[in-house]
Amino acid sequence: MSWLDRIRQGLGRTRESIVRTIRGGFGAGRIDEDLLEDLTEKLLRADVGPETAEDLVERLRAHAWGRSYDSADQLLGWLAECARGMLGEPLPAGLGTGLQVVAVVGVNGAGKTTTIGKLAALYKAQGRNVLVGACDTFRAAAVDQLEAWCVRAGVPCVRQKAGADPAAVAFDAVAAARTRGCDLVLLDTAGRLQTRADLMAELGKILRVIRKHDPSYPQHTWLVLDGNTGQNALSQARLFHETAPLTGIVVTKLDGTAKGGAILGLSKVVAAPVMFLGMGEAIDDLIPFDPDAFVEGLFEPETA
Repeated sequence: MSWLDRIRQGLGRTRESIVRTIRGGFGAGRIDEDLLEDLTEKLLRADVGPETAEDLVERLRAHAWGRSYDSADQLLGWLAECARGMLGEPLPAGLGTGLQVVAVVGVNGAGKTTTIGKLAALYKAQGRNVLVGACDTFRAAAVDQLEAWCVRAGVPCVRQKAGADPAAVAFDAVAAARTRGCDLVLLDTAGRLQTRADLMAELGKILRVIRKHDPSYPQHTWLVLDGNTGQNALSQARLFHETAPLTGIVVTKLDGTAKGGAILGLSKVVAAPVMFLGMGEAIDDLIPFDPDAFVEGLFEPETA
């Protein structure tokens, strides 16, 4: 199955909601204020989210004000063009030369540990020498789960006993990577609720401790978001970005969700691009984000 097919399959429920809503509410018509108001309401009903719906409608206003359209599918096509403009260009795949440190952040339950295992396998397959740091020391099960993923991916995992200082584990993981000649460290910084000031402060401590090795570490901070959380994902991105400026986003659990449209609104919250989409539980079910394929997966009907 191609990436496009996997994205279309994963976004099936989201696309069905959007396409059914637009097809059911519009035939031929003209882009005017009444239509834009009605369209905003219908996008909200399709769980696109208020910020995203407003942005899409304003882009449609600029793109097609006063123009007539022949069918709901043509209107969907114009919306797809506007949505594509919201996503920007895809990020180059390379991480950079030398030792690259990636701090992976996110709330509990977002799929962060699973994502790190998949990232480890992906980058090892690309020829990187990968090491993983298990900094989620609050939950022994999380460390065991991450270590199991590392065994599957065939990469080493640095861990300490339960309750150890997460920042100390991160420091030791980077030290081990430097000693072993690794060129990529993936750090599981432990799931934390973005509204808990104490936990977010601890995340800041982890990042500060890593910089004792090199002021440039970590070069990358990636946020893992659960695609089922919809508009709450925007709040998570905003608050994590305040503590740990994000350089990338991974959206998981998109297979079967009806809330995939929330991804369109991320660009209004943080400048960090979406880098990967999680489309299942298998180790290879993490695919690079393709803006064109994503928009097609959201708006293109199954049949003309």
